[in-house]
This record gives sequence, structure tokens and C-alpha cells, in this order.
Amino acid sequence: MAFRKKFTPRKKFCRFCADKELPMDYKRPDILRDFVTERGKIIARRITGTCAKHQRSLTNEIKRARQMALLFYTTVHSTDVKKRSSM
Repeated sequence: MAFRKKFTPRKKFCRFCADKELPMDYKRPDILRDFVTERGKIIARRITGTCAKHQRSLTNEIKRARQMALLFYTTVHSTDVKKRSSM
């Protein structure tokens, strides 16, 4: 029987607590895209590692960016996704 090493995950940390200069602003969609999936869903804090306080404000900033059309709601609204042409 082969011996397998047990996977040890890294300790997750809040990027916004670690770097106080990192702006959480709806005008910075390049930062907010790290917390949204390709399909447009907001990634949970247990996966990203953000603290509860910053996850709440991050959610509000993502929603504001969507309102201002800086982020997309779903893949249908994304300009990267090609629409299937009907025959």
C-alpha cells in the first residue's frame, strides 16, 4: 500500500486586513474581479479568506460596481463570452 502525504492547506488571511492601503472601492473592478467567479457569483469568505467585516463591505462594493456597469452580473452580460449563433 502506498503512503500518501496528507495535504495541509495554507492559513487563509484577509487581504484587506493585511494590506491597509489596498482600496476596496467600486471604482476598482480589477481588485473586485478576484472575488467574483467567471459566471458572476460572489465567492464565499470561507474560500477567499476575507474576514466577515470586509466580506460585507466587499459584497456592497461588488453590487455597486455591477450597478455602474463596471462588473457584469452573469456570463450573458459579459463581453468575453461569445453568443451561440442560431441556425
